[in-house]
Amino acid sequence: MIVIAGLILGAVIGARKALKSGGKRLDALQYGAGYGIAFALVGLFLTLFIDRMV
Repeated sequence: MIVIAGLILGAVIGARKALKSGGKRLDALQYGAGYGIAFALVGLFLTLFIDRMV
């Protein structure tokens, strides 16, 4: 669940950042994908850490 939330949150943050800096739609898609993957990885590690602690 944390991984999916991280993916969505990262995609939204990345797309907004690209559009705010004057990028086009494809720039927003690329930033959204990059941030989404990065946030999903952080969520994955966070999920594994929480699972190991319980």
